[in-house]
Amino acid sequence: MHNRRQFLKQAGCMGLGLSLSPRFLKTPLQQFPVRQLTQGPKSHWFGYYDKWQVDPSGRYVLGMEVDIPMRSPTEKDIIKIGMVDLQDNDRWTEIGESNAWGWQQGCMLQWIPGLDESGSREEIIWNDHEDGQFVSHILNIRTGKKRTLPKAVYALSQDGKYAVGTEFNRIQNMRPGYGYPGISDPYADQRAPHEIGIYRMDLQTGESKLIFSLAEAADIPYQGKSLKDKWHYFNHLLISPDNQRFIFLHRWREAPLNSPEEVNRGFTTRMFTASMDGSDPYVLDPSGNTSHFIWRDPQHICAWTQPEGKLAAFYLFKDKTDEVQIVGPDKMVENGHNTYVPNTNSEWILNDTYPYRDPGRRQTLYLYHVPTDRKVVLGKFFEPKQFSGEWRCDLHPRYNQQGTQVIFDSTHQNNQRQMYLVDISEIIA
Repeated sequence: MHNRRQFLKQAGCMGLGLSLSPRFLKTPLQQFPVRQLTQGPKSHWFGYYDKWQVDPSGRYVLGMEVDIPMRSPTEKDIIKIGMVDLQDNDRWTEIGESNAWGWQQGCMLQWIPGLDESGSREEIIWNDHEDGQFVSHILNIRTGKKRTLPKAVYALSQDGKYAVGTEFNRIQNMRPGYGYPGISDPYADQRAPHEIGIYRMDLQTGESKLIFSLAEAADIPYQGKSLKDKWHYFNHLLISPDNQRFIFLHRWREAPLNSPEEVNRGFTTRMFTASMDGSDPYVLDPSGNTSHFIWRDPQHICAWTQPEGKLAAFYLFKDKTDEVQIVGPDKMVENGHNTYVPNTNSEWILNDTYPYRDPGRRQTLYLYHVPTDRKVVLGKFFEPKQFSGEWRCDLHPRYNQQGTQVIFDSTHQNNQRQMYLVDISEIIA
């Protein structure tokens, strides 16, 4: 134990700066034991990083299973929904399926927060394509009772009572791979339609209401300039911990994506917050560079961006103000999928990196301790070149609800997309 504690101290202080010789480039550089949760020949993954993958007891880990090659999915490609039992030799149990999914965010599979009607939490939710529309299914994993809601979800409130969402066919039209195929965008010829945008849906009744339209976002100038001639969509919604406000990214392109000049041009992004009825919208990051973000608490958001006149980095924003401060400027130097580890008083940030900045195509999984400016590298994982573009496999690290384990997706073993677990309880202790 003394040696391990000494190693942890040294790892945190040095940030585990490691040089790699060529013969080790394809071997995972694991600083802590890594447990493989799923096995081939089929691929398994979870997708995005800001959702509850593990149930409140810490026993069941949700995931998706697929056996199609690396290509854009179609509406006919079905993935299986399942869960891993951490207390039964990581046994995989299939519990559903979906044909509304993408490689990056899956089908928005997640445990529903809060308590259900029985006073416990045994329900999960995911998106699907059914009868010509995108829907969401809620399943009680104990009773097997399933019900279907008329809209797809993006993010859930922390009490599990409602969801916010946006039109996935619009996202697919504007940024393929983050929306779902199978239903065409009926407003594909409109820059900023009034009829679609962000909606709120009751998870009990299925009643939904449009609360903030694309037209409303387009009406708000960008750095003093009109956006009326741009092509708009929303992406990446997340509700605050106190359920009072939500974040969304407002993105636009200069021309429709099917225009030859637009394919490689990219998009511009600004980050909004708004009240849960869509009122009181506030442009929190007007830079045009917002990327990944997470709520630290009901008033603060940590996001990767590049404010005007500043370096690209992670910054902590205070909602509805212009207060902003840099986070981990010497340790968190690359964009990644950042979250605050629960039950640590927001002292620990979990994050990852992309492989294209590393000469060995390694993705770094690490923890950052804010009060002491310490970085602990959990491991570096090789990603083969064929995993790129729309079907790349980001680590997208998640944690259990106790904040003692990290689960991530990786392709470092046998060129397969699988899920892995690292115990971080000694580090955060």
